[in-house]
Amino acid sequence: MSTAPNVPSKPPASHSTAAPKEPTPPNNSIAKPTEDSVEKLVHKVAVIDNPHRPINAKQIHATLQKAATLPVYWVRSFDDLENCLDVLETCERIALDTEFIKRDTYYPKLALVQINTGDAIYLIDAPKLDLSEFWVVLEEMPLMVWHACGEDLGIFYLLSKCEALTNVFDTQIALSYLTGQLQMGYQQALAEQLAIKVDKGESQSDWLARPLTYEQEQYAIDDVRYLLALHDILQQQLEQQGLLSKVIEDCQLYAKELYDSANIEDDATYLAMADYRYTTQQLAVLQAVSAWREALARATNQPKTFILKKQAVRDIVVEMPLNMKQLAHKTSMYRSMLRLYGEELLTIVNDARQLSAAEQPARITPPYRSKNKILCKAVEQATKAYEQQIGVPANVLLRKKWLSQLYEVVAYELPLEHLPEGLQGWRREWVVNTLIPVIEQHKEELKMGMGLLDNG
Repeated sequence: MSTAPNVPSKPPASHSTAAPKEPTPPNNSIAKPTEDSVEKLVHKVAVIDNPHRPINAKQIHATLQKAATLPVYWVRSFDDLENCLDVLETCERIALDTEFIKRDTYYPKLALVQINTGDAIYLIDAPKLDLSEFWVVLEEMPLMVWHACGEDLGIFYLLSKCEALTNVFDTQIALSYLTGQLQMGYQQALAEQLAIKVDKGESQSDWLARPLTYEQEQYAIDDVRYLLALHDILQQQLEQQGLLSKVIEDCQLYAKELYDSANIEDDATYLAMADYRYTTQQLAVLQAVSAWREALARATNQPKTFILKKQAVRDIVVEMPLNMKQLAHKTSMYRSMLRLYGEELLTIVNDARQLSAAEQPARITPPYRSKNKILCKAVEQATKAYEQQIGVPANVLLRKKWLSQLYEVVAYELPLEHLPEGLQGWRREWVVNTLIPVIEQHKEELKMGMGLLDNG
């Protein structure tokens, strides 16, 4: 490993006559694909039989050749980071990925940030650096390209304390529009879109170890090396099919959902485990136990499941233990946690049980369940018809969660402002003018399926 990081300085001002300083290659120069291997990659992409993608072989050649030969720099010191930030502030877009460990902690341990500026790849040694300014620069970046950014943005929000990002483009979301596959991995995406094979064998390795192994370093570099090229190929296809603006909107929606999830109040965490069959008293206990578990996990910096697994929480809600004996024998609570926190937890449960009806959470709306498939088939037909009209896969058009929330709006005759956020954007016109009228035609069946009408 190189002990002296090499980070290119900020490019000189346009009026300067001085030539930019060429960075010195790291001592352990990263092996790069040869010109011959690049030619083979370009050939593979050019012969892919995909009528929806116009192939510009020259453009692909230039993109892949540049990506394959990018210099790589480690960022390990304050000066390195300052120089890196100077470069980032000149960029219109970057590709990013992170490596972290969260097996035994509440707060993920950020080990590495990989950035591809299009001109170089930077490996930022996160544990050694104060990244406060770094997060601000990224927040202000015109465009950040990620693949499957869920966990990455979770860490971003946790460490940066920034507002919901609006500059995110997730290539996994873009691929869902083109393929109907909601969670295509990066390895598959590169293979199918660019005919490039990358190794994913180091994903679960120890990223906090120093120095990284050669294999880890190559893995980290490959995670961003071709990400901008992937973005370009996908953008070309999306523009051709008139879908780019929709994908961008969904990327921002996803970034907002991740922000909301990262900033949820402890008292609201119970909703992820709430069951419509629970009584209001049981929901009060669930809310109290869930909030207690969240706060304790954060205070002790350990995963929530180390304190109480979800099944143990459900056991407590159903059994309502009154003493240590019942807590031990009627729930699946860890014995070590029982000894440490059993009495405290019993107090939490008892206090929640004593809440008045007005203080208890409201019942959860029952989901639509019916053996009669007429409503389901009508919604499916309407969705398939719109899929054919605009070219967006049905499973991208309408998530199951959104449909459940839409059923609630129709069944309870709520204002359209109660539509889920995902149906408030470009989907709204279709939902209001087509989907809601279809559901309204089967409103009686909907209410019976939700237990709001007597089947008799």
